[in-house]
Amino acid sequence: MAEEAKIDLYTAGTPNGQKISCTLEELGVKYNVHKIDIAKNVQKEEWFLKINPNGRIPAIVDKTSGKSLRVFEGASIQLYLCEKYDKDHSISFPYNSDEYWEMLSWLTWMQLGIGPMQGQANHFYRYAPTKIDYAINRYQSESKRLYQVLNDRLKYQNDAGQGLWLAGGKYTIADLCCFSWVNWAEWAGVPIDPFPEVKKWLGVIQKRPAVERGVNVPDKFEMKEAMKTKEGEEEYAKHHSNWVMQGIKEDQEKHQ
Repeated sequence: MAEEAKIDLYTAGTPNGQKISCTLEELGVKYNVHKIDIAKNVQKEEWFLKINPNGRIPAIVDKTSGKSLRVFEGASIQLYLCEKYDKDHSISFPYNSDEYWEMLSWLTWMQLGIGPMQGQANHFYRYAPTKIDYAINRYQSESKRLYQVLNDRLKYQNDAGQGLWLAGGKYTIADLCCFSWVNWAEWAGVPIDPFPEVKKWLGVIQKRPAVERGVNVPDKFEMKEAMKTKEGEEEYAKHHSNWVMQGIKEDQEKHQ
């Protein structure tokens, strides 16, 4: 690396936030963490909207070259970080190679599929004050369909001697992007056991040292531990439901 990176990461302990801290850890890039308290709607404050006009985490500001460059939205940040800091293509591929476009296809697939669908499953299964069976079943079923797509791809790759990876025979940001949400599967009420290739793939990624560090940014990742007991699960859900619903209420009042 020609110069030491000077990156500010604005994040919270969510799948979208974890995918960027894990990417930075995989690349060995130094970064400063700024925890955004989404329970207090900090992401809607004027100063943060100058970094991400959409009022969501994650976002980064890169001051490495002496100027402040902001990048927001998960896939955009991952692609930017690899373009600038992954010169050896350790978790990416050279631009315009066949493998690059395959990687980008799966990256986009996650952003438009598993992310929003599982996010809605989370909401209706865990947070919504009124449990609507249709909505829960709709989004859990679609999440499961997408998990099957992922499972089939991983099996195809493995059978073809490409390893248990989505693109080009190696672990890339496409795998990491998908992992960030699949690692929260049980929170959405989506079982992993019916998808054996996904389960193996998930276990391998979970053990990567960079991922073990990254999922604990900006706070210790506690969901899986909480899920071990009914009491822990209920307490975790109650805590998160309160701020999710408060955020929705504030948005509704603002945009009536």
